[in-house]
Amino acid sequence: MMTVNRKIVESRMLMQLQDFRVDSLTGFDVHGKTVGIIGTGKIGMAFASIMNGFGTRILAFDPIENAEAKKLGVQYVTLNELLRESDIISIHCPLNPTTKNLLTKEQFGQMKKGSMLISTARGGVVKTYDLIDAIENKTLKAVCLDVYENEKGLFFEDHREDVLKDPLFARLRSFKNVLITGHQGFLTDEAIMGIAKVTIANLDCLQN
Repeated sequence: MMTVNRKIVESRMLMQLQDFRVDSLTGFDVHGKTVGIIGTGKIGMAFASIMNGFGTRILAFDPIENAEAKKLGVQYVTLNELLRESDIISIHCPLNPTTKNLLTKEQFGQMKKGSMLISTARGGVVKTYDLIDAIENKTLKAVCLDVYENEKGLFFEDHREDVLKDPLFARLRSFKNVLITGHQGFLTDEAIMGIAKVTIANLDCLQN
């Protein structure tokens, strides 16, 4: 969120070119903004805690309300209200029949002009074609994605010697106000160790 907001990637590229002007690098204060969180499980709650530290107003949409979120001051609202009110929207829900294509042209049309979208959930929650349209018509000022709708066979693979055959992804990554990471949001030493421990524990339970 802050990398895109403060245009860190663009700044680094300009720095390498020895262009030290800051005219094109203006961001916005997160403090005082309204943040909408879709899904308030463990990850959504971690994000809510961080945003609380920034001094934001936090709205949430989740069929199951989290008591800890309410203690933090999070206000549960309908999805439509969250989309209308939020300056920053972050998705943290699972992908299932209810959430597949949760955000399409209809939902993007309800968002504030110039809002930011973050998704570290699953690619299928957002309809990519409609997302691109929302970027082009400037409904979305910035987008941060750790997932992509058609990432299977693309992410986690080395395609340096291949011709990219996904025009949708090519278009998406061409925007300078879009930051895409290859499903690496989880990728820390601690997380990998945790996954290994849980896997071994599950195998032990199976044997027993």
